[in-house]
Amino acid sequence: MNNVFLIGFMGAGKSSVSHRLHQLLHREVIEMDACIAQKEGMSIQEIFAQKGEPYFRACETALLESFTAGAPRIVSCGGGVPMREENVAAMRRCGTIVLLTARPEVILGRVEHDHSRPLLEGHKDVPYISALMEQRRPKYEAAADITVDTSDRTIEEVCREIIKLAAQTETTTK
Repeated sequence: MNNVFLIGFMGAGKSSVSHRLHQLLHREVIEMDACIAQKEGMSIQEIFAQKGEPYFRACETALLESFTAGAPRIVSCGGGVPMREENVAAMRRCGTIVLLTARPEVILGRVEHDHSRPLLEGHKDVPYISALMEQRRPKYEAAADITVDTSDRTIEEVCREIIKLAAQTETTTK
């Protein structure tokens, strides 16, 4: 299996699933937001405030380009990563793109007490989350090789399905 790129809206389960996939596949996990924050020496919120969203998005693209070399990894992508075509192209060159989805009310339940998500601060309600999810949906779906709904499933069930479907996808694309 090549790199596995987990994409999806905030709270869809990317971080939780990536950590379980690490245990199952014995691969390095890259949390893109944490990696960028560490490299920049500031939080994502500080990067947005001090350098702006375009700067942050350029950091995401540069990081994705670095994944073409080295051992296969599990990469938990920030929610905005698939919104840029160059990011999708970089992921396609070296891995399988897995879209994790969840219903808006499930997302709200997962993120309502998390204040590390700049795009949701002051907007933690189902209508806002639904609208933002719908805005991103076409790009997410166009990027995805595999889609898995995490709403009513355990992390273990989601990971087992990803492993099965990723193996099938890689077999059919070779």
